[in-house]
Amino acid sequence: DFAHALSDSIEKITHSLCTLEFEDHRPLYDWILDELDVYHSQQIEFARLNVSHTITSKRRLRELVDDGHVNGWDDPRMPTLCGLRRRGYTAVAIREFCDRIGVAKRDTLVDVALLEHCLRDDLNKHSPRVMAVLHPLKVIIDNYPEGEDEEFEAINNPEDPDMGTRKVPFSRVVYIEQDDFREDPPRRFYRLAPGQEVRLRYACYITCTDVVKDSSGEVVEVHCTYDPESRGGTAPDGRRVRGTIHWVSGEDSIPAEIRLYDYLFEANDTAEDQIGDGAGNGINPDSLSIIEDARVESSLSKVSGGDIYQFEREGYFVVDTVEHDTGHLVFNRAVSLRDTWARVQRNQE
Repeated sequence: DFAHALSDSIEKITHSLCTLEFEDHRPLYDWILDELDVYHSQQIEFARLNVSHTITSKRRLRELVDDGHVNGWDDPRMPTLCGLRRRGYTAVAIREFCDRIGVAKRDTLVDVALLEHCLRDDLNKHSPRVMAVLHPLKVIIDNYPEGEDEEFEAINNPEDPDMGTRKVPFSRVVYIEQDDFREDPPRRFYRLAPGQEVRLRYACYITCTDVVKDSSGEVVEVHCTYDPESRGGTAPDGRRVRGTIHWVSGEDSIPAEIRLYDYLFEANDTAEDQIGDGAGNGINPDSLSIIEDARVESSLSKVSGGDIYQFEREGYFVVDTVEHDTGHLVFNRAVSLRDTWARVQRNQE
């Protein structure tokens, strides 16, 4: 109590912002400063910020670190500023989040989806788009000349024309997402399947002609043909395809490790009485998934720690600030493209 009042006075703090448990201490705070006749700061109490699926108690967070449930205070799952920064959260997004929730006089629980919405809104305006394949499936275009390659022009950010375009290498072998192919497709599956034609984004139309399986029956390679007249993504005869999928060149793409972060706690309400005696109770076992064999565009070969990109159709990813100098390319997912908060708002309206 004495240190609080006197340190605020010595440092000439105009408004000392405290959580609600300090309200009962305010008479003593004021009495000390009045009796000593020193600079008088004003103490103001407000409700603590509680965010769903995480905890903000420093004591509980220390337990997570000391007990090895997370990899330090800057673990991207932690609600610390260094953790949020490593996760790819921007100052603009955090300020917007704080502006939206305002200051309350009673404890409330704020849905973390609102924070994610603020981040998407900021990153959508400023993040360059690139193509990355998290779970690669090899595609061989049989009628494309062997040993040849070319480049297609891709838009860096449709929200900001000033960001220009880039060249994307294309060759006979490309990689697509495993989920973008089905040997026995369900109804209304508009991506790649035997006999089905799709558009490779920015590139051309391809049609699946054959598949290669391993000894367990898993598809490991897809053979296709392409329409040379559809270069650039349109056909001169005006025909249209229902599906457009992303890809990377088999020859020019580079390997990367992708870390997919999810909510730290499974329960929505993670107040201290919900997690019991230890902060490790209720931790989401799937809060971190690591993909070691992803492939990304060659344009990402010279990135810097903290650079943020939108992987088309996947989400927003940041170059890890801790491991980017090790020669091992690591991306942390900041947030997915799916905006849960916006959907909740629409349903409420």
